[in-house]
Amino acid sequence: MDKPRKILVIGATGYVGSHLVPALLSEGHTVIATSRSVETLQQLRWHAHPNVELKPLDLSQEGDLSGHLKDIDVVYYLVHGMGAGNDFYQYELNMAHQLSRALSQSEVKRVIYLGATLPDSALSPHLAARKATGNILRDSGIQVIELRAGIIIGSGSAAFEVMRDIVCNLPIITTPVWVRSQSCPIALTTMIDYLVALLEFSVTGSPIFDAKGPEAISYEEQMRRFARIINKRIAIIKMPLLTPRISAMWLTVVTSVPKPIAAALIEGLKHNLNPKGNDIAAHITLPLLTFEQAVETALSEESDVVKNDIWGFDSDAVARWHKDYGYYPKQAGYAVETDASAQDLWRNIQKVGGDEGYFFGDALWTLRAYMDAAIGGDALKKRRPPSDTLNVGDYIDSWKVIKCEPNSHLSLLFGMKAPGLGRLEFTIKDFGDKRQLDIRAWWHPAGFRGLLYWFAMMPAHLFIFRGMTFALAKKSGATKIIPLRR
Repeated sequence: MDKPRKILVIGATGYVGSHLVPALLSEGHTVIATSRSVETLQQLRWHAHPNVELKPLDLSQEGDLSGHLKDIDVVYYLVHGMGAGNDFYQYELNMAHQLSRALSQSEVKRVIYLGATLPDSALSPHLAARKATGNILRDSGIQVIELRAGIIIGSGSAAFEVMRDIVCNLPIITTPVWVRSQSCPIALTTMIDYLVALLEFSVTGSPIFDAKGPEAISYEEQMRRFARIINKRIAIIKMPLLTPRISAMWLTVVTSVPKPIAAALIEGLKHNLNPKGNDIAAHITLPLLTFEQAVETALSEESDVVKNDIWGFDSDAVARWHKDYGYYPKQAGYAVETDASAQDLWRNIQKVGGDEGYFFGDALWTLRAYMDAAIGGDALKKRRPPSDTLNVGDYIDSWKVIKCEPNSHLSLLFGMKAPGLGRLEFTIKDFGDKRQLDIRAWWHPAGFRGLLYWFAMMPAHLFIFRGMTFALAKKSGATKIIPLRR
């Protein structure tokens, strides 16, 4: 390896970025990891590494990027806008333009951009945005190495998680006819190795490479082979009238992958994505995992979803995690803006449960506890720590405290019997003259039963959390409470 580099990773909390950063650190490099939220960065296992610096960066907002690019040797550009809704195409291009302008004024030597495999036919908005982003970055005049990939097989990959949820949750799978479209899925570990190798790769100009797995497989065949790996029998029925729009709506129920991302993926998956360009394997030799090997590796790492600061690295959460649980959580909650102090809000949050109840809808909470008791749970058992303050490890009725940050955040591990794994969070954000109070449940469903449970509870969740936030704010002395959209 040449001398250690100073590297800026844009999109470090994303699926690829969160795995790339520790790989770069293991090579001795210094990494500036960016995200719109430093709090999200601080939840990743590597956030306290001595060679990593966490910085906020939101490319959707105009700003001076010179501080981020100062003394940087190489930039990894790993962001996309699929979660931004219907206008994600222009959203992605605006981000690329802002970075390109800043790069043209910097001393950065190289940009490594993770793009997408492109079909021979017309592009979907998602794939068109990926192509345009590469062109915009090259306009900076800095050397840009674009590595294009299709489906990446790994824990947390949206395409992989859609497939996993569909196979795990449905005995009979209805699909569009273009489920026969082919791609060359590649293992996450191989992708990370390619990205790290490009750091030192000697090349002139701004080349575009394709990264692909060892074989071309239809999405239908991928589902069948995945089902065999997990020993499940499935039936696939192809329906000509199942449009991408209808498919996206259906996926909202079937999968835990966020709807905007799933919808963008569906638009792209209707194309054959067999790369025919400059194969990176011809320049960088790495062992290529088969589809089965890549899936086995991904499944073995799925428990990593609870091995982080979000779950407080709690041993009970890790022990209860199962590979059949949805990787992406469902969530429901309510948020308000209030003039109640953070101290008063926190003092009352710590009174939750036990004889004090849950601020609102106690009859519904009691009913849910009786339902738990009917199937062998112990939610009717009232528990509270002896002191008025809470600490990690305390039990509140059937809940366990897994994170406790005074005047800021309380996270409780769901303890009732239900098909999945969940937590309840109370979050206070102090903005000086006002506070934001958010009460929210997060749920990783266990198969289709877990999804049915979540949607059955949704009306009660929306009613209860709204009432809880208003009641808690009023109890804390609020004279002003303004609902917020989340």
